[in-house]
Amino acid sequence: MERWKHRKLFEMRKRWLAKEAGKEKQIEDPKRVLSRVLIGRALEVLNAAERQYPEAVPQIKKALAHLISTGKLKGPVNGAQLLWFFKRLGLSVRLKTRIRISEHGELKTIEEKLKAKS
Repeated sequence: MERWKHRKLFEMRKRWLAKEAGKEKQIEDPKRVLSRVLIGRALEVLNAAERQYPEAVPQIKKALAHLISTGKLKGPVNGAQLLWFFKRLGLSVRLKTRIRISEHGELKTIEEKLKAKS
């Protein structure tokens, strides 16, 4: 009787460990899941948001990754959509913006353009 209990206990533990190992495999890195869906400047927006809001963005990334994994969020997400999403959550993400002018096949900043005119 004691042997039978030990064997059953061992089998239950083995099944439980297999189940736990399966859960760990299912949990994927949120950054990797998001990189499959983010296009254009969305990754730049995400990185800027991480730098500006280090407490909130990891939770948002996990939630978005979960939505993508479950199939509730489909299709590509571009930078403008992600920026709008953060703004709706109350996070004003500021991006470094540069205006460049194409002149004779070269990209010049406004500063360079004004210096050339002088």
